[in-house]
Amino acid sequence: MGSSSEKQQPPELLLQLAQQLSPTKDIVQTTLHVDGMAAHLLYLKSAVDSIVLQKTIIQPFFQVTSLDDYASYLNSDPNQTEMADEQTVLVDLTKGNVLVAVEHRFFLLEVRKVGFNEVQQITLEPTIHGAQLGLSESLETSLNVIRQRYHKPSLIFDTMQLKDQSNRSIALVYDKITVNPRALQLIKKRLDNLDFPLILSSGDLQLYLNGTKKSLFPACLLTERPDRLVYNISAGKIIIIVDGSPHAVIAPVVFFDFMVSMEDLYHGYWISILTIILRYAGLLACVILPALYVGITSYTPDVFRTELALTVAASRIGVPYPSFMEVFFMLLFIEFLTEASIRLPSPISATATTVGGLILGTAAVEAALTSNIMIIVVSLVAVSTFVIPINELGFAVRGLRFILLIYTTFFGLAGLAIGLLGIVLFLANKESFGESYLKFGWRKRKKEFRTGEG
Repeated sequence: MGSSSEKQQPPELLLQLAQQLSPTKDIVQTTLHVDGMAAHLLYLKSAVDSIVLQKTIIQPFFQVTSLDDYASYLNSDPNQTEMADEQTVLVDLTKGNVLVAVEHRFFLLEVRKVGFNEVQQITLEPTIHGAQLGLSESLETSLNVIRQRYHKPSLIFDTMQLKDQSNRSIALVYDKITVNPRALQLIKKRLDNLDFPLILSSGDLQLYLNGTKKSLFPACLLTERPDRLVYNISAGKIIIIVDGSPHAVIAPVVFFDFMVSMEDLYHGYWISILTIILRYAGLLACVILPALYVGITSYTPDVFRTELALTVAASRIGVPYPSFMEVFFMLLFIEFLTEASIRLPSPISATATTVGGLILGTAAVEAALTSNIMIIVVSLVAVSTFVIPINELGFAVRGLRFILLIYTTFFGLAGLAIGLLGIVLFLANKESFGESYLKFGWRKRKKEFRTGEG
């Protein structure tokens, strides 16, 4: 009688784990009884799916005839997680695992509740053609999205756990045949040496993988498009997905990766060439135009034709400060509008920023605080900034405008040339996990992707 009572007492390990998890109110420690058999369960109610728990763990217990049969059933469960040390088991419990004790045997089964496993609509990189649904905040769902688009046995999912306070799961996704082994080694090493206190999303992880938050040009690319992920996997790159984030990190990347839109793959050759030329023209315009305006109007107006030089000079009649102050304040105004359009609720952001820009721009010209030509230049700069497909490069370009403006203010067009040369030299010396940042191979990869080679 005493032996039967002793068998139905929870094991010491369950009691210790429950003690460490307390005083949280969602902890459940219960014992299942039937015909002298007992099984002990420990889990967090808020983290597990109660329906799955009932069907896969509780209900089968009352259908078996012996504890050995129940233990064999649990041991064959595909969602069983390997038990490690006590601290790891505690973390697994917070992730939605259930610890089941049958006599002196322990089973850790994943029964977690996922309330964010729906595939998200693409918002960062919208295109007319191609995928319209992106990834999910659930790691398993995101991996499934990739697996359903890349049917090769060489595709590898390497999962690990972050060493920060969140203990989130992450997955490295790559093709073991095409992957760059040096880049893979460097990424794993950097993840192993993670020293951030808390990683909130893929964006946070991207900043850490960049090496420093002070880097203007990113060494990783953040995306939500599954077709971009598959394209880069086939090119030998590594995809990093963080559980709870609907975006993925691509590494290593080069400068030209940020200028590629996935819609280029869905157009004909000449259409793709035209859009690429327009994209790079927009990049040059949004970087150079403000500084070029200052350099010409303040230092070398004679580079214009006489009629155009007189038109520019006439438009600035009454403007009380130099051209570089005019450009600086107008660029600052554009940055205010951009930030406002991001922060405002979507139903009113477009209307508010458009009306605000028109009213303030018109008022600034009528008050002789800026010239008509300056309004044209700033509008062209603002529009061309949004031609860049990837936001991270767009943010870098917004910073470069002010750097080149400072150089041109002090040294004229010579300063603009020096600033551009310095940027090119900086990029030529920059690397992304062993890859040269100015390495160019996109056209080759596009051909291989379309023909099935490589």
